[in-house]
Amino acid sequence: MNIQVNEDVIIKKNTAFLKKAEQLRKPLLHQEVTAKSIVEVEADASMIHGWKMRQIAPISDLDNYVLGQGDSITIDFGEHVVGFPSLSILPIGSPPDAPLYLKLTFGEMPVEIAEPFASYDGWLSKSWLQEAHYHVDVLPHTLDMARRYSFRYVKIEVIDSSPKYKVALQHVKIKTVSSANPDTLKEAPTTSDFFQKLDYVSVKTLNDCMQDVFEDGPKRDRRLWLGDLYLQAQTNYETFQNQDLVKRCLYLFAGLTDADGRVAANLFIEPEPIPDDTYLVDYALYFMTTLHDYYHATGDIDALTELWPVALDQIRFAETLLDERYLAVEQPYWWAFMDWNDTLEKQVPVQGLFIFTLKQAISLAKILHSESTEKLTTLLKNTTEAAKKHLWDSEQKLFVSSSSQQISWHSQIWMVLAGILPNEEAEALLKRTQDLAPEIGLTTPFAHHFLVEAWLKVGNKEVAKQVLVGYWGDMLHQGADTFWELFKPNDLSFSPYGSHLINSYCHAWSCTPAYFIRKYNL
Repeated sequence: MNIQVNEDVIIKKNTAFLKKAEQLRKPLLHQEVTAKSIVEVEADASMIHGWKMRQIAPISDLDNYVLGQGDSITIDFGEHVVGFPSLSILPIGSPPDAPLYLKLTFGEMPVEIAEPFASYDGWLSKSWLQEAHYHVDVLPHTLDMARRYSFRYVKIEVIDSSPKYKVALQHVKIKTVSSANPDTLKEAPTTSDFFQKLDYVSVKTLNDCMQDVFEDGPKRDRRLWLGDLYLQAQTNYETFQNQDLVKRCLYLFAGLTDADGRVAANLFIEPEPIPDDTYLVDYALYFMTTLHDYYHATGDIDALTELWPVALDQIRFAETLLDERYLAVEQPYWWAFMDWNDTLEKQVPVQGLFIFTLKQAISLAKILHSESTEKLTTLLKNTTEAAKKHLWDSEQKLFVSSSSQQISWHSQIWMVLAGILPNEEAEALLKRTQDLAPEIGLTTPFAHHFLVEAWLKVGNKEVAKQVLVGYWGDMLHQGADTFWELFKPNDLSFSPYGSHLINSYCHAWSCTPAYFIRKYNL
């Protein structure tokens, strides 16, 4: 069955794959969490975005707060939560002679409470900003919110009521939702207190992003993205071990390829699964890497056999980006993400990722006794030789793009992960890059994940740990209780969307410190 996504993209539905994905769907788990304290936001230039929260009373004092027209109160749940909030409202004074008009603002970070959403001027839809307005006609009333929210703080404002009555709030709580089962969570490793904290916040980040699928962020975009899935799945194997959720996501992508067999970069899940019209070569290759890791985590040969043709298609399409020299060449219709950096030339990192993926594909092809093994092996040889011949600058001893000779962290990282150089030379390359501190640096936890992976590949655990401490640890120092989508320590207001209000502060691709700590005994 084919469906039209837009005028350029036709989707070929594999109903058998989608049926398997649906069979792997499990009911979400719920937990009731009550608010912990009453807080107020205050300016602090030393904190990210210039704001922090100050506790002014325990939640047990909530009965002492009576709110009338123009009054507000900010509630802290003490941790990041995802789910369906509720609260009870009692009238105080004369019988209510007009509806109660409430505004609720939800924030993952203090800045979302401190800065009015009316000031938002970014290019993503402001409908992602979490606020709600309610008219309550009859009091007392329990307000059960039907929309899912992702937050730690909620500001409750009385926009209007009547001079004759005020209201008090009670039972501010949330029914959280997640597919992460705490009973299956592997025991945390014995390590330093700081690394235990890194592990805890990483696990919490993953927990809140594990919904009906592995979401990229429960605030925004609430979608299944392949790049995020790759890193979430790795962390899941070391934590919650929800292998069926990984399998479900793989079958969803495989069941919704375009007419040529390409997997989309992301899927919408409700009201029914449908692909976005975004196609990225690096994300497509992550289908193969995710399948590779899934098989080695589960030994599920049936899934590997069924999904192998889809994974192989992504290699085939990536091959179309190669020129006669076997170098990746940018194509406007299908290029790469790699990181949020508009100045990054992506040829070298895409070449490295392609080589990295080919090695994993060959290992799977041998398991399946696939006739593709020989062709993949030849392609690996050609792309590797091309990288050495055309992308290596022997004078600078760095990998550079073939067009402008651009030097970036991303290029060195992916050539190390691709195994182009022996370990000793690869480690020296990373050290040279560290000393050089190229202008084209890393902007996201997604890109920093691969930096840590590169240091571990060359056997340098100490520098890998330094990256975890210096990057994710800095988020902890800035008050993170889940890790963020974006973080530039030298530009705390960084946002590729035009406003940090729209940034996601619980984001899937940032959850991997737990993976590193547990897998590599850091």
